[in-house]
Amino acid sequence: MRISEIFYSVQGEGELTGVPTVFVRTSGCNLRCAWCDTPYASWNPEGEDMSIPDIVAEVCRHPAEFVVLTGGEPMIAKGIHELAAALKFSGKHITIETAATVPPGGIACDLASLSPKMSNSTPTLEQAGPWRDRHEKMRSNIAVIAEWLGSCPFQLKFVVSSPEGLAEIEALLGDLPSHVAPHKVLLMPQGITSEELAMRSAWLVDVCKRRGYRYCNRLHIDLFGNKRGT
Repeated sequence: MRISEIFYSVQGEGELTGVPTVFVRTSGCNLRCAWCDTPYASWNPEGEDMSIPDIVAEVCRHPAEFVVLTGGEPMIAKGIHELAAALKFSGKHITIETAATVPPGGIACDLASLSPKMSNSTPTLEQAGPWRDRHEKMRSNIAVIAEWLGSCPFQLKFVVSSPEGLAEIEALLGDLPSHVAPHKVLLMPQGITSEELAMRSAWLVDVCKRRGYRYCNRLHIDLFGNKRGT
């Protein structure tokens, strides 16, 4: 399996924010988000091939119960189901960070961190060339999202760049076949600096207070900045 990086830090986003966690970042993605903050694992996939036993051994070097499988898009990584099963067998709590464009297929998962991509993620033609149309066609799949929601505990995490994006998020929620409790909907400001996050946080917190959604910070940006291995 091609792995971009494995590192030990604290979870920076979502319901487990602040929890010491080992991150396993697979290399490769089926989308090309305009604001992607891990282009080395998505736009220009890099990394080294590692066996599943070697990945598990590296994870187990660290004193953490919690593991995140992330990317890129981990669900397109060859062997991801086998890796999740091996980590579960070793006693780990597994979060899978995914755009929910690929069905779960029975993968071992304690928390599905689902991040469907809205239109603000679509790159320009200049940025992505033919990938622009491919991204736009694949970025959101209601049937796949619904399958994840019915398969394991979840959080629905949306990257928000402007107030106008809220209507699109709520339209997607309305298209889902079952109701999602507002506190399971996480709104995260788009940004890769503390200044950008602060700029969007005031109005986004107000939206969460009015609608009952959960505000999602990016703790790792505040603690470490936008850099690898954090």
